[in-house]
Amino acid sequence: MAYENEPNIKVINHPLLKHKISIMRKKETGTNEFRKLVEEIAILEAYEALSDLPTEDVEIETPLEVSMQPMLKGKKLAIIPILRAGLGMVSGFLSLVPSAKVGHIGMYRNEETHEPVPYYCKLPGSIDERTIVVVDPMLATGGSACDAIAQIKKQGGKNIKFVCIIAAPEGVSKLHEAHPDVQIYIGSLDRELNDKAYILPGLGDAGDRIFGTL
Repeated sequence: MAYENEPNIKVINHPLLKHKISIMRKKETGTNEFRKLVEEIAILEAYEALSDLPTEDVEIETPLEVSMQPMLKGKKLAIIPILRAGLGMVSGFLSLVPSAKVGHIGMYRNEETHEPVPYYCKLPGSIDERTIVVVDPMLATGGSACDAIAQIKKQGGKNIKFVCIIAAPEGVSKLHEAHPDVQIYIGSLDRELNDKAYILPGLGDAGDRIFGTL
């Protein structure tokens, strides 16, 4: 892969993550378990993706003394799920950063062209001053991710990360080519897309499995 040594592309190599993704892939995994796994995986990915958040020393008083200790600096984190499947990952991030702001970008896939069709965009204020994490379980063709990030940049967003659970090489290449400044975090890099633009081996439609609309 031409991008395998790119610093802005990271496939997270953690045994717990791999194990949970393997359970997600099983066709017999039900809605409730699948939804919980998405949240748990999001927590593991959030820990990795947020490792470079800026901090500043703040004076606090412990039971023994006053001391300077590191705390998060600047405007609160913005989590932006791509609707609808991205909603499943939000609670995982909020469990680590409960003060984060949450925006939403709505898109659906045209089943004939496989291209994203945007229908909604609502972002937190002062988006240009925030670290922004766009979440979507699947990075398939890359169309939705590219368009979502373009909308965020149009409204002033600058420091942007993209976090997905499963990605196809085609989608990673397209996203990195369109937005080389965006850090991409991937739970599993799968083999390829099929002729219907689904990831192989994949796990099916993440949105249908999260919300039980199979």
